[in-house]
Amino acid sequence: MHIVLLIIVVLALIIGPGIWVNAVMARYHLPKNRYEFTGAQSARQLLDSVGLNEISIESTEKGDHYDPIAKSVRLSPNNHSGRSLTAIAVAAHEVGHAIQDAQGFKPLKWRTHLVRWVQPVEKVGAAMLMMAPFSAALTRVPMIGLFTFLGGILTLGSAVIVHALTLPTEFDASFGQALPLMAKRRMIRADDMGRARRLLFAAALTYVSGALQSLLNIARWWAILRR
Repeated sequence: MHIVLLIIVVLALIIGPGIWVNAVMARYHLPKNRYEFTGAQSARQLLDSVGLNEISIESTEKGDHYDPIAKSVRLSPNNHSGRSLTAIAVAAHEVGHAIQDAQGFKPLKWRTHLVRWVQPVEKVGAAMLMMAPFSAALTRVPMIGLFTFLGGILTLGSAVIVHALTLPTEFDASFGQALPLMAKRRMIRADDMGRARRLLFAAALTYVSGALQSLLNIARWWAILRR
């Protein structure tokens, strides 16, 4: 009974933040025509107001993000063309990252370099985990299988580290950049400021959810390889 309860608590801690983030985003996507301008238009206004006219704004199917290499704010179709509070707030959050880039915000630079490094490393980690049982069986040396397994776990764990290190970047983008700029430009209605704060908090928490999902993936591998 205690084990079942523990499993439920762990799953709630891992899955809960992601569910909450999605619920907040979905809630404030309605009404869809809350504002006269779209997320893309609001992003353009905010960027131009701080002199970042060279930053482009694009629609993407790969999720809302700022690309510091291409110098582009990329928004999902709903947020790019949408006129909801969610669309405006998410666009402002990504503009916050563009401002960080222009200011030379070091945590953003670290994240950019780490993300490039981690993506191929995660693939290597998954391959090492798959090879662990076979390497031990083929070499008849259990320690080789163990080292392969530990190497796989460590490389998969690099994603958790990246997500954890990016939290300061996310919260600064939301509350150090986006929210003050939206207030200064009077971009949203006064009665929407509290809702925008929740949305920006949710936008920052997307990486917490990602880190917890990475931990869940490691736990799944552990369970599979123990069989």
